[in-house]
Amino acid sequence: MTAQLRTPQMGELEHIKVHGETEVGWCALTLPNETVDDAGRPFVREKGFSAADPRAPKRRVYDDPEVHALREHLRAHNGIQGLEILEPHEVERAVRIFFRDGFVVVRDVLNSGQLETFRSASAAVLKKILQIPGVGGRKYLTESYRLPHRYSYGTASASRHLLHDPVWASMIDLPTTTPILTRIFGGTDYKVLGAGGDLCLPGAIEYQALHTDGDREHFQMPPARIEQARRLGIEPGANAGEQDIRGFHRVIERTPPVVTINFLMTDMTWENGPIRQIPGTQAHAGHPPSPMDEPEWMRLSTVVGAPAGAAIFRDTRAWHGGTPNLSREIRAMPNVEYMAPWYEDANFQPAMPYEIWAGLSAHAQQISLATRFPSGVWPAGAGVMHPLASERRAAKEKKTVP
Repeated sequence: MTAQLRTPQMGELEHIKVHGETEVGWCALTLPNETVDDAGRPFVREKGFSAADPRAPKRRVYDDPEVHALREHLRAHNGIQGLEILEPHEVERAVRIFFRDGFVVVRDVLNSGQLETFRSASAAVLKKILQIPGVGGRKYLTESYRLPHRYSYGTASASRHLLHDPVWASMIDLPTTTPILTRIFGGTDYKVLGAGGDLCLPGAIEYQALHTDGDREHFQMPPARIEQARRLGIEPGANAGEQDIRGFHRVIERTPPVVTINFLMTDMTWENGPIRQIPGTQAHAGHPPSPMDEPEWMRLSTVVGAPAGAAIFRDTRAWHGGTPNLSREIRAMPNVEYMAPWYEDANFQPAMPYEIWAGLSAHAQQISLATRFPSGVWPAGAGVMHPLASERRAAKEKKTVP
């Protein structure tokens, strides 16, 4: 048993990093499409964002013929044609693209020092997740209700967020992101919802089902949402008719409940699992196609070419999903999540210690007030990382402090 634990813990994880080649990943004993329940019991899920990918290779092996064929297909076709990658100073253009497509990519959001700091923090948190050994000879323990080799920095935390981590908190208010957020929300009164992000290890051979992040759009028009729309120059109209229907749709389209910024720790390549985004779906009332029905163009609609240090500003209602990581590099995208001034999240949980909050900029403090804990109170479960939902609940109930 000791030898089994030493391989992942003392070997490949000793110098883990979230950019460049790594020995992490590619566990052949982890079956395709296999997820686990709260307690770690394996099963295959048919629905949801961790639904089985019916077109996945049959073996999680780097040089397997089916993996090789998929790799060559992605080499030839992966990526959004003409993906626009902006500079931080192009605020107005960034906002136009964001409202048009439901996302926008902005390069050089992190300077070299910030990028290295975030890389180190991302690797350290991932190490906590992966050092818990898998069962039946598997290298890793899969996260509850997620596809193999895919983890969430947020849901893997017993507090569901990483706002207790000073590195994540330090990215809340940046000179390269705040001007864009301010224009998207029509003012500075938006709020921090949380922080986390997602990652995929090499050997994540499955496509994650297209999905939206949470059931956050109910097509309601509270007065505060109308006020935000007016600040953006949009009038919903007051009379029945085609013009008012268009005005209503513009309000829905231009007032996202939640905006997430994903920070890229490595270049997004055709083979390392770049996120796919389906442009223009942020105000769509229907559901994304199932893995069986998803057309190939959607599977290839990825942000290939987005460089390390860039950020993807995402309307979380837009259809998106993970793609296969057939490389030897971990693809990590830590994030910070913001909510509109009118939006109330039923699942919102404060997650930032007062001592972290006190060290932030004045603007970061203002938008983080709702998630701040009282002085001297540590958020339950903060700092405890575990793939299994049952273990995270237990840590939170015990108010475990790492």
